[in-house]
Amino acid sequence: MPRPRSLTSPAIAAAAIAVLDRDGLSGLTMRAVAKELRIATMGLYRYVADRDELEVLLVDHLLATIDLTPPKAPDWRDRVTALLDRMRTAICTHPAAVPLVVRHRQSAPASVRWIEAMLTVLTAAGFTGIGRVLAQRTLVAYLLGHLQNEHYGPLSGAGTAAMTRLTPADYPLLTETATDARKVDAETEFRLGIEIVLRGLAP
Repeated sequence: MPRPRSLTSPAIAAAAIAVLDRDGLSGLTMRAVAKELRIATMGLYRYVADRDELEVLLVDHLLATIDLTPPKAPDWRDRVTALLDRMRTAICTHPAAVPLVVRHRQSAPASVRWIEAMLTVLTAAGFTGIGRVLAQRTLVAYLLGHLQNEHYGPLSGAGTAAMTRLTPADYPLLTETATDARKVDAETEFRLGIEIVLRGLAP
């Protein structure tokens, strides 16, 4: 198959995201991305050394458009929430990328810039040392966990519905809670959940 005269990093990353969305993480191979680009597999190696480099390219492309300017809100919690929400927006339509964002957080330039922006807000709020480490990790853990839940175990999904049909005599709290959970949309879940997490964090 003919090879384009040149390939750009954004074009390669877009092809990798298309493969990831269609075939999942296990389907993200150099061969599959080359096929998506309509080139020979060896042709892709002229631009990307290996799958690891391809993954970094994908993550960087996915996060590159995130606005890192914190809002001028007086409360640091609002600034943190805005940065988390922007990351969530960038990833939410590509849930299979979540493990890659974790794996390459230190390698993708856009990821490193986002982490620095988060730490800047936390530092201005008074977090230092180990407290800042744990605050950052806790917030990122909540965000990534929420994304996994939203796409693989949504409150509106079959799992929650199945729990509402359990025998109330055996599982009174679970059936009641599952019934309430089905009324909560993903946006509300994220907003109220992050409020709970932030109430527990103090510099």
